[in-house]
Amino acid sequence: MPVYTVHAPPDGDERSAAPDRFVFVRDGFYFWAFVFGPLWLLTKRLWLALLGYLVVSVAAAMALSALGVVGLPRVLVLLLIAVLLGLEAGSLWRWTLRRRGWRQLDVAIGDDLPAAERRFFDRWSGRQGTPVSFSLPVDRGAPPPPRGIPLPASSIHGDIVGSFPRPGGLR
Repeated sequence: MPVYTVHAPPDGDERSAAPDRFVFVRDGFYFWAFVFGPLWLLTKRLWLALLGYLVVSVAAAMALSALGVVGLPRVLVLLLIAVLLGLEAGSLWRWTLRRRGWRQLDVAIGDDLPAAERRFFDRWSGRQGTPVSFSLPVDRGAPPPPRGIPLPASSIHGDIVGSFPRPGGLR
């Protein structure tokens, strides 16, 4: 089951934060970050991560050119950088949110994003304070009088009540 971290925007506390602005970041491999790394970073507005990715990619390409590496090893190194971005995309996203002042509220687990959202909001709404209302106590009168129904007599020799023997009695 995927694990999601839930982040709230920096303005106000978690009770006043608008739940529609919460961000759920999945922990795991991001396929689209692997395939279209720079475009994925741009769409998520991860500017420093994009700059770091470009610096590492260009530095690796220049180092491989300086060493005279061509062909398959060069492709494998650049593919390794793309795999690393796919694996660490969630962490880069969380790091950027934290740097921007977002707070991590909770961790939610679900089969997919809607299930994780339901689980989180069920717990989150339960933690929210309910408005306190005061009402005067209602006089309901005295408790009902006990009935004069006799208790049933115990079975065989008075040593068994229902299915349980008396303490210390014969078994």
